[in-house]
Amino acid sequence: MKFVDEAAIRVQAGNGGNGCLSFRREKFIEFGGPDGGDGGQGGSVWVEADHNLNTLIDYRYQGFYKAANGEGGQGRQRTGKSAEDVVLKVPVGTTVIDAEIEEVLADLVEPGERVKVAQGGRGGMGNTRFKSSTNQAPRRTTPGTPGEARRLRLELKVLADVGLLGMPNAGKSTLIRAVTAAKPKVADYPFTTLVPQLGVVKADRYRSFVMADIPGLIEGAAEGAGLGIRFLKHLARTQLLLHVVDVDPVDGSDPVENILALDAELESFSPALAAQERWLVLNKLDLIPAEMHQELCDDILGRLNWRGQIFRISAATGEGTQELVYALMNAIEERRLREAEDPEFREEQEALRKLLEEEAREQVQHEKAQRRLQRQAAMEDDDDDDDHDVEIIYSP
Repeated sequence: MKFVDEAAIRVQAGNGGNGCLSFRREKFIEFGGPDGGDGGQGGSVWVEADHNLNTLIDYRYQGFYKAANGEGGQGRQRTGKSAEDVVLKVPVGTTVIDAEIEEVLADLVEPGERVKVAQGGRGGMGNTRFKSSTNQAPRRTTPGTPGEARRLRLELKVLADVGLLGMPNAGKSTLIRAVTAAKPKVADYPFTTLVPQLGVVKADRYRSFVMADIPGLIEGAAEGAGLGIRFLKHLARTQLLLHVVDVDPVDGSDPVENILALDAELESFSPALAAQERWLVLNKLDLIPAEMHQELCDDILGRLNWRGQIFRISAATGEGTQELVYALMNAIEERRLREAEDPEFREEQEALRKLLEEEAREQVQHEKAQRRLQRQAAMEDDDDDDDHDVEIIYSP
């Protein structure tokens, strides 16, 4: 199934049914009085997180959803039938945004969590509602109120504890295959990963966490090179980043320069994401002689001046991966425990996650605007070329 992480839709709640104007008419009852019932409620529109879904592809091809209107009231004081609500199922991790005012309506991060995005109209009142001692035959009713209409933007960000970051062909997909049951595509050419991949890492029987692999970045990604930065937003929810590095790239590039170039792209996308805790993973040690491991790693670390955690692995052979898994599991459990026991730390983490979300959303919208401008400029250039290609020949 195609992975779609953004969708724009319109929703329309149902209108309330009109109140009924009616009087009781029965044989041998001379003054029956008013008996018009109220109108039914219009259906509302909800968005609900469903753990069985992992893409927004359904909303890419159908962009309008409308709830039914409530039925009108009837005689004998019968209230019109209320319409059923419409529930739109989305993957867990979906953010619901009002596209017209750019307001975040909800961040659905738990299965079954839901939000009402359009309120159904209220049913109108029948003439029974207006009878009194001074007005025993009212002919007044009220119409049902219209349902709300909204333009929404759905944004999906995968929910993972650990995110993999790195250049194309750094070995991220091989690593996630080695430590999880996920089977992303692996090949000897760049950009084999085109969409985010998730896998559950089991450290022990009752200890596990989720790891996410996103498509690789290259220098100039912020300007649209390669696959751009559209998938970086999926790292906004992670607690820890693993920067996977090929210690001996086949293209002859310098690993240190690759690390610094990716750091610059990360900083350009989101300073808060760039400041998040990140571990360095030196990968593909199986491709170089064992006696050169120490010298090569020391050279990279000496020039890089890295201050965070460092791991040396070979994802293809599994060397060092188990130590990495246990270290990640311990770090995640320590953070979870601290958030549960320390309110200040929990508030800091929530504020950081909110900042990451905002920066990611702003950057994605900026990138979309840039692409629109580029398309418009390209279309204008094509029109100018067509005008210049016209040749006018006058007959003698």
